[in-house]
Amino acid sequence: MEQARQATIGARTARHAAERPDHPAVVCDGRELTYAQLHRESNRTAHALRAAGLGRGARVAYLGRESEHYYDLAVGCAKAGVVLVPINWRLTSREVEHILTDSGAELLFVEREFLGPVEKLREPSARTLVELDTDADRAGGFLAWKAGAPEADLPPTAVTDDPVLQMYTSGTSGLPKGVVLAHRSFFTFIESMRRHGTDWIDWRAEDRTLICFPGLHSAGMAWFMHTLNVGGTSVIMRMFNAEEAVRLIERHAITTTWAAPAMLDMMLAERGVTPATFRSLRKVVYGGAPISPALLARSIDGFGCELAQMYAAAETGSVVTCLAPGDHVPGNPRLTSAGRSCPGNRVRIVDDEGRELPAGRIGQVCVDTPAHFVEYWRQPEATAKALVDGWLRLGDLGYLDEDGYLFLCDRISDTIIVAGQNIYPVEVENAVREHPAVADVAVIGVPDPRWGETVRACVVPAPGERIGGRELMLFLRGRLADFKIPSSYDFLDELPRNPTGKVLRRVLRDQLAAPSPS
Repeated sequence: MEQARQATIGARTARHAAERPDHPAVVCDGRELTYAQLHRESNRTAHALRAAGLGRGARVAYLGRESEHYYDLAVGCAKAGVVLVPINWRLTSREVEHILTDSGAELLFVEREFLGPVEKLREPSARTLVELDTDADRAGGFLAWKAGAPEADLPPTAVTDDPVLQMYTSGTSGLPKGVVLAHRSFFTFIESMRRHGTDWIDWRAEDRTLICFPGLHSAGMAWFMHTLNVGGTSVIMRMFNAEEAVRLIERHAITTTWAAPAMLDMMLAERGVTPATFRSLRKVVYGGAPISPALLARSIDGFGCELAQMYAAAETGSVVTCLAPGDHVPGNPRLTSAGRSCPGNRVRIVDDEGRELPAGRIGQVCVDTPAHFVEYWRQPEATAKALVDGWLRLGDLGYLDEDGYLFLCDRISDTIIVAGQNIYPVEVENAVREHPAVADVAVIGVPDPRWGETVRACVVPAPGERIGGRELMLFLRGRLADFKIPSSYDFLDELPRNPTGKVLRRVLRDQLAAPSPS
């Protein structure tokens, strides 16, 4: 039981506060919280939550951008046994209302700029609003809300299997579901890697890490928690900005960062950037979306450090597979893979009946990981469907090669079926990206009375380039089977993406519901 209590966020914060009190834990906008300060402030937050009548397992929500207060709140909730529900500030009012109602949040912490949208909700379910503000004297502000709360430690009652976060899925195929994560999600991966002496992806106490993903997303929060686990420093941005990211890397001598491929592309494209700009980096970890071979080659040269790719999902709680730095060799055919299972995890591919498939056969990706989620909040049937005999069934299609490397084909929900033939958008997109005039592309299926669906490509031309649908169609002949070549093309200024860089195909389908002009 004592070991289960030690593998908790509160216990780990307390240990670092005792062992390295003056070491920076969080840096944001020039402000800094040391581990001693984070421990004291999160203690006050936990006491204030208890004083507000929130018992163990109660939900509180957060709506705002990144700040040190957000992570103070996250640690404080963990100490109080309260479950934090982060809400992406980019969501629509309908989606925000759904999360508040679905989670049953009793308290909503909201930044000032989002007070207006919250007040317009039809039925805000949160009992109380607390405004997030850095001004301690402002009535109703976060610091004022917890003013006077004691700094003393709370009795350590949490254990590693207790729920601590409820992260809502991105909702790319409908209303988001609440993914409940326990403390163990942020401990088992690091422990497994240490036991096996593996450093594919690692965190060190001396690391200064730049978190490009928002902490409102499971990826950003997991990276922060893993950094906190080892006692490192997390440098965060209010929201991702490539120019700011490059500046912070130089100013704080950042050693590691975690970003989506699109973020890496933007950083490398910043004016004045050279390999010397990134000389402090020892490792860049990327994931969250497919990476093109061209960008991968630029990243290997441009960042001048080890690169690692991670594959994960909100439901897995942590990293599932990793394409290790040693695999990042130009010309390696496995650069298009998501790597191998990390120590402590297992991956298998199954068919529609749940039968395991041999190497090379495409099917549903299933994962056995000790970091997996607790449940989909208030959705026992969905939980039982996703978690079968300890194996988590993900929404991705892929295959394993003979050596256990995972190759992802696409999301199950994004598979296009033309006259009974399965087409995976990523395959088509990779072929389209080979054209020098194409900067970005997303492929979707559109209804067709004759074939069931047809393939439609949404293309972002490279700056200063002009290209037409016929030219792309001719370019793809010989690169793709005829039935996979898009039959229509739309040319856009940009693709709709969520904060982690994933293309929102549902939004594209809605936007392009009218017949294509080309």
